[in-house]
Amino acid sequence: MNKSALRSAGAVSILALLVSLSGCHRHRKTTSAPNTTDYSDDLQPLVASKSLSFLRWPNVSDYQPFVKTFYEDRNYEIAWTRDSKPTPAALGFIQAFTTADSKGLNPQDYDSSRWPARISSLSSRHEDAIAQFDVAMTVSVMRFISDLRIGRVNPQHFNFGLNVADKKYDLAEFVSDKAVDVTDVSKLLSTVQPDSEQYRQTEAALARYVELARRQAGDTAEQPLPMVSKPLAAGDPYPEAGQLIQRLALEEDIEAPTESEQTTPHVITKEISKGLRNYQERHGLTVDGKLTPDTVKSLNVPMSKRVAQLQDALERWRWLPEPYLNPRLIVNLPEFVLRGYDPDHKLQFTMKVVVGKVVGDHQTPVFARMMRYLVFRPFWNVPTDIARKELVPHMETNHGYLETKNFEVIDGKGKLVPNYTVKQVAQGGVIVREKPGPKNSLGLVKFMFPNQYDIYLHSTPAVSLFNRTRRDFSHGCVRVQQPAELAAWLLQDQKDKDGQEWDLDKVNEAMNSGPDNHQVNLKSPVPIVIFYVTAEVEEDGRVHFFDDIYGYDDSLQKVLAKGPPYPVRPDPAVPKPKPGDTV
Repeated sequence: MNKSALRSAGAVSILALLVSLSGCHRHRKTTSAPNTTDYSDDLQPLVASKSLSFLRWPNVSDYQPFVKTFYEDRNYEIAWTRDSKPTPAALGFIQAFTTADSKGLNPQDYDSSRWPARISSLSSRHEDAIAQFDVAMTVSVMRFISDLRIGRVNPQHFNFGLNVADKKYDLAEFVSDKAVDVTDVSKLLSTVQPDSEQYRQTEAALARYVELARRQAGDTAEQPLPMVSKPLAAGDPYPEAGQLIQRLALEEDIEAPTESEQTTPHVITKEISKGLRNYQERHGLTVDGKLTPDTVKSLNVPMSKRVAQLQDALERWRWLPEPYLNPRLIVNLPEFVLRGYDPDHKLQFTMKVVVGKVVGDHQTPVFARMMRYLVFRPFWNVPTDIARKELVPHMETNHGYLETKNFEVIDGKGKLVPNYTVKQVAQGGVIVREKPGPKNSLGLVKFMFPNQYDIYLHSTPAVSLFNRTRRDFSHGCVRVQQPAELAAWLLQDQKDKDGQEWDLDKVNEAMNSGPDNHQVNLKSPVPIVIFYVTAEVEEDGRVHFFDDIYGYDDSLQKVLAKGPPYPVRPDPAVPKPKPGDTV
């Protein structure tokens, strides 16, 4: 070997020695204050593991990749203690974990009850205690921040068309840079949660109902109200009228009597009837002021169930993508109501709607999209499934049935087919469509926000259904009670090709005598959310509760009862209803 080679080999050996003595550190990526690496050997096996026995929920496979990156980026420095004592940030998060139920979350998901013992163990200065404290804190902070940001369960697990991916943080970076040295944990968490007044109102309502549930649970004398066999009106006898007053007063649907007014009526008084009307209006019941079987059943729902409904509502508000946190239009399916908001998200109107049937595969799906255009006097292309089930049986006994019911038959190019067969219709070889007009199943206007479910809003000739309290009658699409007013609201500040304003008169003209299948694009797309909450807080703070018509609350509660890790991957998508089968 020549001298040059020997010198080169010697230099490499010296460099290797220096590296071995000093340690080979990656570039530190975090902006948090440096901490000690004395516990790196204790941290590494914990960070590499997907199961940590010292946690309430040992399976951390969903967070392990983020935890690994978190510690690699800080060269395995500890993050949450200094001089064997919790940092102010750690103590702030521990306090937040203990009150996680105020956010509709489960404190034990973040090891709430285990932190006092862990803090005590730090005084031993034992390496294992410090390393376990650090990793437990990192996992719990990541889980807490993620749960507040995007919810615990991926909404696509339930085949909801809501995508939380764009809201996700880079948890390793966010926690290391934003959380480790934070001085005000509450302020940080407020930036993580949805910036939505409806979310904040729901959170405030949850606190009230937690207190009501506590009071109700502590009242050992309270018994369910006796069921009635028929509706009872003002003046009718009801032996438990005094108990009914107390129950109505619990949620302030009636003014609680003072001690001097403490009499025990045995009839439904006018004051009780007024309180019943208030209660019925808040619970999606027929508002008649009578004590009906349905009203008694609702009154006997415990406050703990109402707490769960509010918790489920908070979870779903967290699922909404950023562009839809404060949408201009929201359809709340179990309420059978559409709400419209101004650009500052102040309520401008509410409107009754008809939604998809509970029975069969006709439930209206939950999703968010941009409304882009309207179609006045639309055709309705009848899906093959509906044609086969609802039209073909009539056609088999009356070949001219379609023509008598305002239908026509076309081919795939839109050309009329006069000589069609029943078999062609049944097999989808031709398209049956309903001609425009006031009897068309879509009414005189439809509101389009393209989506994979083929769901849209539309008017309807079946206006009597809006008089029903429960309104799940469609094949999946959403029928609106005041289509002309909705169209004028959407088209305000727009003009047609002749320069005319799209006011209510212009809209009615387009619906009643305008050209068929006339598309009008919105100048600015309008965000719309087809939503599902069984607890909805009004602007005045009063809470309205509704039946879980599609069973989505029940499904969510069953998933949450299993504890973390919660489902983060979508189940195979099964759109309900089937594309096209939606009127």
